[in-house]
Amino acid sequence: MESPAPSDDHLKRTTGISASMMAPCGMNCGVCAAHLRDRNRCAGCLAEEGPKQKHCLVCSIKMCAERTGGATFCFDCTKYPCRRLRQLDLRYRTKYGMSMLENLDRIRELGLDRFMVIENTHWVCPSCGSPVCVHDRRCYTCGAQYERTTNRVGQ
Repeated sequence: MESPAPSDDHLKRTTGISASMMAPCGMNCGVCAAHLRDRNRCAGCLAEEGPKQKHCLVCSIKMCAERTGGATFCFDCTKYPCRRLRQLDLRYRTKYGMSMLENLDRIRELGLDRFMVIENTHWVCPSCGSPVCVHDRRCYTCGAQYERTTNRVGQ
């Protein structure tokens, strides 16, 4: 399926994904296939309530003892970026065209709120305004499919 032509106002659209959906590793859980699907929808790795993926429950990065003292993100750790995070980043850059380390560096540089404003415009479906999945570049609302030529939908 070819990507639909964006409407004139596609640059003004935003997904509205909450900052609470950002995982310590830099993953935006709001664009994860497990969160976007209709059945057995994951609430996000940091959600206090709701279903979660098994790998999120036992995630060694999320449960890392090095990130102590109320630190939210891995970049607050003295071992940043650790081997586990570099491996995850490599896998996501290779398979999905998204960098966890880039996300974390941008959050550190811009602050979480500003990063989310930008992030919410990058992962928006130009056709309907819903989030586009990082894993398969599909909008689960309207079904539009996008190519993986860049790490961002709107670029």
